[in-house]
Amino acid sequence: MSAQAARRQGAEQGRAESGRARQEQSSSALLSIGQVLARLANDFPDLSNSKLRFLEEQGLVSPSRTQSGYRKFSPADVERVRIILSMQRDHYLPLKVIRGYLADLDAGRSPAMPGATGTVSTIIPPGRRYGREEIITETGATAALFNEAISASLITPSETYTDDTLEVVRSLVALKRCGIEPRHLRGYRATAEREVSLIESALLPISRRDDAASRARAAELSGEIAGRLDVIRASLVRSALGRLTS
Repeated sequence: MSAQAARRQGAEQGRAESGRARQEQSSSALLSIGQVLARLANDFPDLSNSKLRFLEEQGLVSPSRTQSGYRKFSPADVERVRIILSMQRDHYLPLKVIRGYLADLDAGRSPAMPGATGTVSTIIPPGRRYGREEIITETGATAALFNEAISASLITPSETYTDDTLEVVRSLVALKRCGIEPRHLRGYRATAEREVSLIESALLPISRRDDAASRARAAELSGEIAGRLDVIRASLVRSALGRLTS
């Protein structure tokens, strides 16, 4: 074999090895369903295999498949799932609205978050977890106010807290400046529990079906109903305020 032929063969062999290495590296970055659940468990503890499969059936996420048929999720797939779940949890949005939002992202646009103001980036950051002292520091609350919020059942005591808790405490700080204490809001827990009972009753026909699609549909519908109840509550408050100031 000539030197030129040997160099050409060596180059081809090097490219083949490099291609195999890139393929192996790409494959190692893919996650199984179990790994995806573990990665998202802190932010979405109710996420399940059936929920992920339901999102795939609805065309919202498209993981790749191995030759054996196992689903494999790329980092982009995982982030897409995070976006979907965040929109359901934080904005109570139905899948139809979420699908349209994702279509805009896929087209390279930066759409406004449905039901929110302003625009968002193409990646919604994962929710933070806060310790008690972090919540107090971030909101300017006092330890006494935080304890009062727990006593009034406005906050459930925990090792760590979510962005929801942060916003609740921030609101309590602002309300305290107006003379409204956590103890004045004790009835809000009972109101929330009555709404949950109402939602459970509405979902009873679906929840009786013990299959993955029905459970996923119930989870989606519960968020949608909660969002509608929020709209009605806010409207009633605004109407009452209108009478008060007229």
